Amino acid sequence: MKKFYITTPIYYVNDIPHVGHAYTTIAADVMARYKRVKGYDVFFLTGTDEHGQKIEKAARSMGLAPKELADKVVVNFKKLWERLGIGYSHFIRTTDFYHEEGVSRIFEMLYKKGDIYLGEYEGWYCVPCETFWAESQLGSGNVCPDCGRPVEKLKEKSYFFRLSAYQDRLLEFYEKNPDFVRPQGRMNEIVSFVKRGLEDISVSRTTFKWGIPVPFDKSHVIYVWFDALFNYVTGIGYGWDEEKFKKYWPADIHFIGKDILRFHAIYWPAFLMACGLEPPRRIFAHGWWTVEGRKMSKSLRNIVDPNKLIDQFGADVVRYFLMREVPFGLDGDFSHKALVTRINSELANDLGNLFHRVIAMTERYFKGTVPPYFEGSNEVRTKVNETLREYEEAMENQAFSRALEATFNLVRYANRYVDTKAPWELYKSGKLEELGEVLYELLEIMRITAILCYPFMPLKSREMFKKLGVDKVEPEEEDFNWGGLKGGERVAKGDPLFVRVDEEEVLGKVLKEIEDAEKEEKEEMEEFVSIEDFVKLKLVVAEVIEAERVKNSSKLIKLILNIGNERRTVVAGIGGSYEPSELVGKKVIYFSNLKPKKIRGIESQGMILAAGNEERIYLPILPEDTPVGSPVK
Repeated sequence: MKKFYITTPIYYVNDIPHVGHAYTTIAADVMARYKRVKGYDVFFLTGTDEHGQKIEKAARSMGLAPKELADKVVVNFKKLWERLGIGYSHFIRTTDFYHEEGVSRIFEMLYKKGDIYLGEYEGWYCVPCETFWAESQLGSGNVCPDCGRPVEKLKEKSYFFRLSAYQDRLLEFYEKNPDFVRPQGRMNEIVSFVKRGLEDISVSRTTFKWGIPVPFDKSHVIYVWFDALFNYVTGIGYGWDEEKFKKYWPADIHFIGKDILRFHAIYWPAFLMACGLEPPRRIFAHGWWTVEGRKMSKSLRNIVDPNKLIDQFGADVVRYFLMREVPFGLDGDFSHKALVTRINSELANDLGNLFHRVIAMTERYFKGTVPPYFEGSNEVRTKVNETLREYEEAMENQAFSRALEATFNLVRYANRYVDTKAPWELYKSGKLEELGEVLYELLEIMRITAILCYPFMPLKSREMFKKLGVDKVEPEEEDFNWGGLKGGERVAKGDPLFVRVDEEEVLGKVLKEIEDAEKEEKEEMEEFVSIEDFVKLKLVVAEVIEAERVKNSSKLIKLILNIGNERRTVVAGIGGSYEPSELVGKKVIYFSNLKPKKIRGIESQGMILAAGNEERIYLPILPEDTPVGSPVK
């Protein structure tokens, strides 16, 4: 059998899985299912990245050991993949013993070869991205150009990989393999980056301990990106099952997000060249999702939880929408309105309606059995063959949205064919042979449609087969051939394939969730003052030169303050704790730039600093020699 090896990135275990994780993994599962149908021996690898400073920090913040955190979070990924019908071959964890042993052996081998050497690293490091940056690459304020968060200045002994030695070999490889990175625009970015010159990269750390120890120097742990990338070979047997490894390597395609393209398209092939291994055949870097037009982030509380989507719409609908809505490789926006539109127009109206009406007519006119085999008219066979060609070309190029467009063009064609041929009129006219031929054509189109839908919606595809009386769990390549339905097989209308969704109800619920999140965010933000807001306040030392009680008030005292260059009037609610006479001559802290406010007819030009509770107020009294008017810092 032909082999096909596909991977997802391995996901960090510092947080729960979100729609971005689901997107990549669904795409890989779609490709894996398609290749199995086409007769390939498929190995599909996914897993979790469990080492590094980011994981160590996240675990510490939760009061857990890093492995305890990993053990908890990895369950969430496995449960979600099960719910989404992800049919992976193996789930690798970078804490698996065979992976750690394999990475250790590789590191030591490259050290002995001279591709890894001991030096000293000094530069900028982004902990969340686990990435080193040159100063020239940083944004203003020394922030990471990828995530926008502050970077840390590091200086430490480090082992380096001689990346610079592989610059020419990489450029030669790119020239010979122009489709190595897709989409094409990202291939151009990688080539341009390498042509500017490559520097050796640090591949060990000493500032934290959670990682694979350097085998010959336990004071260092192996850099998480060196560790993580080698999962693609250890996960298929490198170092422990050489027969399996030789069978599946090189990988046919790595699916990744565009943010980690540099690691996969530059570092990874260079590491492999150093090991004497062939680079992968293709790296496909897809885009990012926004949510309702806004960047997806925890701080905005708009992380889309795939589990909630599955609860509301079903796993296959989620799979369909993510693959249909945006061309794979581009950025896209997750819109609930678009999701509802896809469900109602394409799934319920087009596909669901086709199955309902054709099976209903088969039950009515042929007692629920498939009419005798018909080779099909030229028009129908031509349309089916065109669809299959378009679909296959799109799938081979990971153009999933285009493959689904071809599929639903066939569905829409079939619905029009029903209207054009009008089976009910053929029945009335007694043209039963022609009626049988038309219904057979329609039922056969539906069977082929079920196969085309299978990689995207495996559960719904099986429902379609069941309605058509076909006993299929996973279709095979020969099933694409015309004539798979046998005359006399029983069809069953059953429940609708898809149920229309109330748009107002769904969008109303989403709007409320957004409003609640924004309200909560606003309330939380009101509890904090940024440093920018704080520095706007001017606090100075002031001397009380006059003090008297405000008429008809037991708590308010009118103060005249000397702030050095002028006098100010302040009304303070300290009368329950101080007598006016004991305040005169005292030096207090005064907010000098607060907006004046009238209190009991007196304009209070600011406030003084005080502490205490309802029972007692305390003024921080400064030493007598504190200069009046000096700023408080």
